[in-house]
This record gives sequence, C-alpha cells and structure tokens, in this order.
Amino acid sequence: MSAKILDGRALAKSITAKVKEDVASFRKEEGIVPALALVRAGEDPASVSYAKMIKRTCERVGIAFQSHILPTDVSEEEMIDRVRELNADKGVHGIIVQKPMPKSINDAAVVEALEPAKDVDGVHPLNAGRLAQAAFVDRAQDVGPYFVPSAPLAGLEILKHYGINIDGQRAVVVGASPLVGKPMALLLVQHWATVTICELHTNPLYEMTREADILCSATGVAHLITAEMVKPGATVLDFGFAKLGDRWVGDVDFEAVKEVASAITPVPGGIGPMTNVMLMRKVLEAAQRQTRFGIEFAFRITPARAFHQVTV
Repeated sequence: MSAKILDGRALAKSITAKVKEDVASFRKEEGIVPALALVRAGEDPASVSYAKMIKRTCERVGIAFQSHILPTDVSEEEMIDRVRELNADKGVHGIIVQKPMPKSINDAAVVEALEPAKDVDGVHPLNAGRLAQAAFVDRAQDVGPYFVPSAPLAGLEILKHYGINIDGQRAVVVGASPLVGKPMALLLVQHWATVTICELHTNPLYEMTREADILCSATGVAHLITAEMVKPGATVLDFGFAKLGDRWVGDVDFEAVKEVASAITPVPGGIGPMTNVMLMRKVLEAAQRQTRFGIEFAFRITPARAFHQVTV
C-alpha cells in the first residue's frame, strides 16, 4: 500500500485562514498592523523568487511588507546600518536578512546585528541558543522566548497535524544546516525522539537512514534518498528542493519511497507551502510580544511563559 501523503498545501491553507483572522483581531484590538521587513543585497534569482512569495503571503493575511534591496556592492557597514535602522523602527516587528550576501560581507556580523525579538527567521545566536537549551515540551521551560526557523517548524507542524508519534521514536536527520537540519533535530529531541544527525559525508549513509522511524532529509541533492534507504513503515519529511531535468524534485525519490514509507511529504506541496505560513505566524507573535512588553522586554525570560509554547 502506498504511503499516506502529508499534504502541506492543504494544511497551509487552513492555517493561513487562522493567521488571517488573528491578524485582523490584533489590528482591531491594538490599532497596529504587524509588519515584516526583508533586507537583501543584490538580485540572486532564488532570493528574488522567495521574496515575492513572502510578499504575496503577507498580503494574503494582512501583514505589511517592506522590501529593502541594497546594491551588490553595498558595504558590510551599510548592511548592518540598515538592519539597525529596522531594529529601531517601532513600526517593524519582524526582519529577514536574505542570503546569499555579497562575498565582501561577513554574514555572521549582519545576523548578530539583528534585534533577537525581531529575528523571525530564528537565525540570531540568542534564538538558536535558547532552542538548544530549551527543556522537553512537557517540562517547565527555563529559557526566554525564541523563534525557530520556519522550515523545521513547518515539519513539526505537519507531524503534529497528521498525528505522527514522535515520543520514543528513532529519528534521523540528513543535512546539518543551521536553518533546517540542526533546528529540526532539536525540535525532535524536545518531543522525546532519539535523534541522529547525518551529512553527505556519513558513510555508509543508508545504514543510518534505514534505522529511522522518522526520516528528515534537507540536503538539496535531488533523489538522494532511495527506497532502499528507508525503513518500511517510516515517516519521511522531504525538505529538499532541486532541479532534476526539467522538473523540481526533493531529496527523496518520491515515487519509489512512497511504496515503502507509511507517510511522506511530496515536493512540491509538502514542507514548502507550510514554511511561509509559519513565518507569518511568527511575525504576528513578534508584534504581540513587542506590543505587550515593549521591544526592550519582549525577549526577556519573564514573558516566556506567555508565549513560549506557541511556536513549538
């Protein structure tokens, strides 16, 4: 029997409707429009395409969108100055800095310039560190609030929505990027999974992946994961996106693996549609925190109890 298709597109549609309602309620109660600012240097095609998708999603849910496009030859100081201007702008609640940045710019320096309370992409060291230190989800939390990168948050939301058990399961994450693989592994650990992180250098990779009850792949290598690499009955989350001939595919050989797995996300139509919706939800949360506590207190440990569980 073929695997159950974990339809991210349908789930995203229902969550989008809920976020739209919540944004409208917030605007009515507070008289404030949640706003997201995007900062980019240059016109990298993938970044341009992603920015357009973000803008459309913002318009769909009622979030204001600002685009700050700087020239490719922008200096590191100018890039950081623009980020700091947005940090100080009370009308902006979330900030995304797109990569790749020009080679002359130190990415880490720009990321560290972000105000953590506005870092809705979850890339600032404070957000990443609090995720790493957070307790299991059923335990009292002793860290302040934090944002999780959108793609792994989307993966977790899909698992929860479709009733996939995480507690006690063996999970394998292929790909250790700071935006997908590492935070996905941490989220799974928070939910009591036993997690192994692999990379393309893991040898032999199939020995690890065949142990997984939950297999997540986030390498961007087309059809890296074959049917022989998947444990029968496993749940497979495909975070990959790559061109294979004239079509876009994921890390997973979908047609073959769906005959082995019990549940699987398609590409396109799985993790992707959910990612932007998770971003919108975080922008609203950022606006709520900043309105309630003020930017200077929005990310202190005191308000953690009020918001921490919303995103994880």
